[in-house]
Amino acid sequence: MFTVPHELNVLALANPRLFYDLLFTASAQTLLKIASDPKHLGAEVGVIGILHTWGQNLLLHPHIHCVVPAGGFSPDHHRWVRPRYPFFLLVKVLSRVFRGKFLAGLKRFHRRKKLQCAGPAAALADRQQFAKLLRRLHRHDWVVYAKPAFGGPMQVLRYLGRYTHRVAISNHRLLAFEQEHVTFRWKDYARGGKQGEMTLSATEFLRRFFLHVLPRGFVRIRHFGFLANRFRASRLALGRQLLAYSGSTEHEVRAHELPESSSLWHCPCCGASMIVIQRFTAAELSACMYFDSS
Repeated sequence: MFTVPHELNVLALANPRLFYDLLFTASAQTLLKIASDPKHLGAEVGVIGILHTWGQNLLLHPHIHCVVPAGGFSPDHHRWVRPRYPFFLLVKVLSRVFRGKFLAGLKRFHRRKKLQCAGPAAALADRQQFAKLLRRLHRHDWVVYAKPAFGGPMQVLRYLGRYTHRVAISNHRLLAFEQEHVTFRWKDYARGGKQGEMTLSATEFLRRFFLHVLPRGFVRIRHFGFLANRFRASRLALGRQLLAYSGSTEHEVRAHELPESSSLWHCPCCGASMIVIQRFTAAELSACMYFDSS
């Protein structure tokens, strides 16, 4: 999960489409860059990014949830590369790269006069004030959080189901509407996730709720890396194939332990790399067996 500091909320409110596009771009580029570095993973990964703009108290809290397969393609797309450590990628490294990319994007927008600085953000129209804000934000670590790998596909589906189509507040958290006041349940993560109840005037409740209405046509679920729309089908097919091959051998060697030019298969007699001449589907193999037996 990639989160931006709350000091930037005034810019998010004044520039929702530009700001949230940058949030998607910076988080995805961070993951792709660090994962491709041989010092960390050395692989092309895939990313599903899901935008959330709210916290439990319904105030603005822009962040991106990312689901990333535990591994990726080697640079030559001949191997599936698995993480070499118990964790996927270093959170501290992700945080610093994400901070740099996001602030660089904001600076570029401001220089090109694409940022709207009105209302609470009016002071940031001044170049010196804007630069002062960026310097202050660059001195602090940004929040990037990573969960351990899921146990299987059903856990992934349950996770995605919770995050992909959720609105700012779900019905089960609403407790009462009395005398023009709304009471709802919330978790205070600043106090260790302590459960509590919050009561707001109906007007304030609606104001907070409508902070999270996205620009018309805005896509809040996006795909990057080998999960990008343009070649997702072919990359997924290749990934399944490579995972099947790597899992079928009895003496499997982890991908990070193999040299970059290593083959998936070796001759059992001489040990030389084997070359793929042709691949057969299950149906084609069944047909071959049928004709051989006849």
